[in-house]
Amino acid sequence: MAWRPRPSDRFYRLIVRLGLFLRWAFQIRILVTGTEHLPAPGPRQGIARASTPGSGAVFAITHFGYVDFAAAELVLWKHAHAQLRFMIHQGAADHWLAGPAISATNSVVVGYSERAGALDEAVAKLVGGEYLAVFPEGGVSRSFKVRECKTGAVRMAAEAGVPVIPVSVWGAHLLLTRGHGFSPRLAWRAPVRVQVGEPLHVPRNVDAEAATAELRARLQAGIDACIADFPLPAAPGAWWMPSDLGGGAPSEAERQLLDAEDAANGRRRGSRGK
Repeated sequence: MAWRPRPSDRFYRLIVRLGLFLRWAFQIRILVTGTEHLPAPGPRQGIARASTPGSGAVFAITHFGYVDFAAAELVLWKHAHAQLRFMIHQGAADHWLAGPAISATNSVVVGYSERAGALDEAVAKLVGGEYLAVFPEGGVSRSFKVRECKTGAVRMAAEAGVPVIPVSVWGAHLLLTRGHGFSPRLAWRAPVRVQVGEPLHVPRNVDAEAATAELRARLQAGIDACIADFPLPAAPGAWWMPSDLGGGAPSEAERQLLDAEDAANGRRRGSRGK
C-alpha cells in the first residue's frame, strides 16, 4: 500500500496557487460567462470557504481534456475562494504521483467494482455543504462533443437535496488531452472558455434518465456557446475541433466505435491509452 497523506486544505490551497502560477507563467486566458449561476462568495474572502450544511452543489463538468478540472476549480476559486472536491476513479488514485495529491485534497475515490461507499461519501459531503465535481461523461470525449452521461450526478444531487451546476469547458483540451501531449507553443497565451449554466434542480423522486438527458443538453449548449465566441481561429481539419464543424476530431459514430473497442479490450473510457 503506497503512502497517502491525510486530507489537508492547506495542501489544497498550495495546489491552487501552483495552478495560478502556471496560468500566469503561460499567460493562459480563462474567459468565463455565467458566473451569476455560481454559489455566492463566503463571508471571508481570501480564505477557503467553510462548508455550510445544506449549501452544497454538484458541479457537472465536461471532459474533453485532462486539465478541465483545473479550469473549473480556478473559476470557482476566483469567484468565491471555494474548493471543489472531485469524484476520481481508483485508477488515478493508485498512481504514484497523483495518488498522494488526491488523498490530500480529500477527493472521493470510486473503486474498480464497489461504488456504493463512494456514493454514500459523496452524498454526505454534499449534505455537509461541500462542492462536489463530477465528470458525468465518465471519461474524455474524443469527438469533443458531450457524449452519453451517467446518472450519478443527478442521483446524488437528488438524494442530497442540492442543485447540479453544469460547467462547460472548451479549449483546455488544447493544453493536454488523449492522444495529444502538452505543447508549450499551444499553451502560451491559450484561451480557455468556461460557460457556467443555470443550475438544474432535481426533486428526490427525479426521473434520473430524463434529468441526465437534460443535463447533457445543457452541457452541450454551453460548449456551443463557448465555441461561438472562442477567440482562437481553427484551421480546416484542426484536430481540436469537432468533425461537424469542419475539424479533424472523430465523428460521433467513430467515437462510439472507439469507446466500444475500449470496453471490449478492458480499457476504461477516457484513459490515456489509445
